[in-house]
Amino acid sequence: MFRIKKLDIFIAKQFGMLFMGTFFISLFVLMMQFLWRYVDDLIGKGLSMDVLGQFFWYMSLMMVPQALPLAILLSSLISYGNLGESSELTAIKAAGISLIQSFRGLIVISIFIAFGSFYFQNNVGPIAHKHIAQLLISMKQKSPELEIPEGIFYDGIPQTNLYVEKKDLKTGHLYNIMVYRMTDSYEDQAIILADSGMLQSTVDKKHLVLNLWSGEWFENMRSQEMGNSASVPYRRETFAHKHIVLDFDGDFNLTDMAGITNDARTKSIQKIQHDKDSLVHVYDSVGKAFYKDAQTIYYHDPYLKAAQRKEAIKLSKAKAFNVDSVFNKLPADQRRYVVDQALSTVQQEVSDLDFKSMITTDGDKIIRLHDIETINKFTLALICIIFFFIGAPLGAIIRKGGLGIPIIISVIVFIIFYILDNTGYRMARQGDWAIWFGKGLSMAVLIPMAVFFTYKANNDSTVFNADMYRNLLMRMFGIRIKRSIASKEVILHDPDYRTDAEKLNELNVRIADYAKTRRLKSAPNIIKVFFRYHADHVIEKINDELENVIEDLSNTRNKVIMTELNKYPILAVKAHTRPFDHKWLNIFAAIILPAGIFFYFRMWRFRLRLYRDLRTITNCNETIMTEIQRLKEKKEAKSL
Repeated sequence: MFRIKKLDIFIAKQFGMLFMGTFFISLFVLMMQFLWRYVDDLIGKGLSMDVLGQFFWYMSLMMVPQALPLAILLSSLISYGNLGESSELTAIKAAGISLIQSFRGLIVISIFIAFGSFYFQNNVGPIAHKHIAQLLISMKQKSPELEIPEGIFYDGIPQTNLYVEKKDLKTGHLYNIMVYRMTDSYEDQAIILADSGMLQSTVDKKHLVLNLWSGEWFENMRSQEMGNSASVPYRRETFAHKHIVLDFDGDFNLTDMAGITNDARTKSIQKIQHDKDSLVHVYDSVGKAFYKDAQTIYYHDPYLKAAQRKEAIKLSKAKAFNVDSVFNKLPADQRRYVVDQALSTVQQEVSDLDFKSMITTDGDKIIRLHDIETINKFTLALICIIFFFIGAPLGAIIRKGGLGIPIIISVIVFIIFYILDNTGYRMARQGDWAIWFGKGLSMAVLIPMAVFFTYKANNDSTVFNADMYRNLLMRMFGIRIKRSIASKEVILHDPDYRTDAEKLNELNVRIADYAKTRRLKSAPNIIKVFFRYHADHVIEKINDELENVIEDLSNTRNKVIMTELNKYPILAVKAHTRPFDHKWLNIFAAIILPAGIFFYFRMWRFRLRLYRDLRTITNCNETIMTEIQRLKEKKEAKSL
């Protein structure tokens, strides 16, 4: 039975305070990211404060489901990072409470947040999406002088189509303008061409003033009294400056929501299922109608009589029937006519099939979007729990609180989730991937990550130990640290100079013999390195004896000997023989050609470095033996 303990309350308080702060920070960041996409629709439109307030309110509601997972990830990571940094996590484990047991309270809280996220997406989120879409469409229709695009016709002004080749955003001037003014019919239209112009709204926002320079005006003079006369007079006017007033209501008016009814994001799950059934029924009916049309055209030509249809079927089944032979018997003019007719028929059918394909493709896309949105409501709720099992174990492993490393890791994890989820969404929306695969891609990556981090944290793993990775990289690229031996303030026993000198002399002889027999300057044998490995115990023994001498001599107070001790290189006694300790890894590295080349030259480099290190060791040995001999002579001179 689950019982609330003081530890659960303690951890929940820390998590709750951090969650509230990180939630509003995450919400603010996501709102700014969304606002940056539509900043051009807000600036310079003269929107009132209540309209801007509605926009920001609905935008914040729309971003809540995305801010919740990020807040859980960041707050859980910081909470357990603080516990680890202050050694409270160590005390919890010392009391016999495992890491998973300490998660109990926050797991329950995360589940409640996940259910809240699902409820929010299913009930509040669709309303926010609906209103934000309505506001964005209404904003784009306000102040059309700022929305006129370059190179295409703009039809946002009633009864007017405006084409602008180029516009200056700083001054508002338009260049190479073409205006189509339409009234009741095609015959009543007016065409205006101008080199430049400027479009501005009046103070009352009820009209637009179009100032044109250096242009021509073409207008039909047909009126209703002229009837259906074929001769229509027209008027042509050349002007240096023209002042045109266009009717346009520039006040902010909310558009009708009928245009966004197919957006699945504005619907709850119940509404999505209901509309999806209706869409499937409609497009199935369209598909069946297209199929019946095809059957009628290609198999049951209505223009053929019954006897002709039977004769055509019998002729098509006859084995002796050959289209080419019949075609060759026709005269040249009829053959040309038949080819032209066939080509025209094929082109017409291809165009008809393209149009039908466009209709059915749009229907399939709308249905896919409804399925995607249904799955998305569940995945965004589930990601809250998954992010907790990523953030809390990472905080326990890293043991760093504050807003430094936790924010960096949270951003990296969220970017991975965003890229995978957005990629899967786009591919599923286009129909390139199955919907379950596209929306499950992020889950398939993050769930194993959560299991892995939880397992490692529960076993006190050092998976994020920076020193471990640094040492691994240093070993891989052959980077080593210098030897650092400092003088000791308290020396318990003096070094045995005579024995150390004898050992150093013996080491010099063995090093010289080793250098002659091993031929370290030559390239390594590929077969022996990757497939027939033999350990180099000689250099290992030399290194062990040298380290023992260095450890004994580190008790000296002689500055010359201390200086020479710090010149001794730290030997890599295995890297010049093979890449890895295990034989199967060496074979695998040899099979993979790029890796094999890298490790081969790496071993060659270590052989050359070992050759130089042995020369350095020999020189240091000679210097230390000379200094020891000097100290011996000095001691003997004092005794005399």
